[in-house]
Amino acid sequence: MRLSHVSFRYRRRDPLVIEDADAELAPGDVIELTGVNGAGKSTLLRLLAGLARPTAGTITGRPSVVGFAPDRFPTAQPFTVTHYLRHMSRVRGGTRWEPWAERLDMGHLLGLPLGELSKGSAHKVGLVQALMAEPGLLVLDEPFAGLDADTREALPAIATEVAARGGIVIAGDHQGGLRSLPGVRHWTLISGHLKEHTPDTHAAHDHAATAGGPPAVAVRRSLEDVAGGPSECRHATVAVTLPAVDVQRFLTRMRGEGYRAREIEETS
Repeated sequence: MRLSHVSFRYRRRDPLVIEDADAELAPGDVIELTGVNGAGKSTLLRLLAGLARPTAGTITGRPSVVGFAPDRFPTAQPFTVTHYLRHMSRVRGGTRWEPWAERLDMGHLLGLPLGELSKGSAHKVGLVQALMAEPGLLVLDEPFAGLDADTREALPAIATEVAARGGIVIAGDHQGGLRSLPGVRHWTLISGHLKEHTPDTHAAHDHAATAGGPPAVAVRRSLEDVAGGPSECRHATVAVTLPAVDVQRFLTRMRGEGYRAREIEETS
């Protein structure tokens, strides 16, 4: 599957949400997509799934069977969980949904109307409808959000199984739930631009998250501790002192993470 110079805007005069994205996805790939809120992650996932068309560029080689689980499953439908999954099974050619419902421990939910589900329970329904047809491309938008601990623990194994069958898995995920999987690829969206971390740069990024890491990531951790994570950070301010030769690299890194410098002061 190939993205070639893909750009997207919602309306003609709107700014580009995705700009000139190039990437290749191979059978067996598991990809983690990260980026700050508003970076365009959900838009890119919808483009990959075929739910939106690029404004410019092309997406080719998409597998014939696509499973898509949105961040917020649409519960405003006149079905119980069982009736909805049976309906989706018929749409998918009679594929079996029951094993997935059992695996995700949904027995107590099957008789409930969709509108009565919590976000986490509704998300499970979305996962089952995405998985039931053995997709060649599985697209997950914030798959770990609101899930119980057992389901969160099961998801990496499920992603591994899809990839082992030759499927492609891509997950927009700020929680790092798939990050520990061997061979996982790491994409980041920064202001609409798609970038891929090499194994070395991503390993350095992870190492920096320890207390002895470089200042850029130490500051990021401080912001997350103060404000509950990047998505909730609004007013936290953190001061950092570092060698002058490292300032530009530090600023570039932090801007890429969605933070900004309020003041730079030279000291002796």
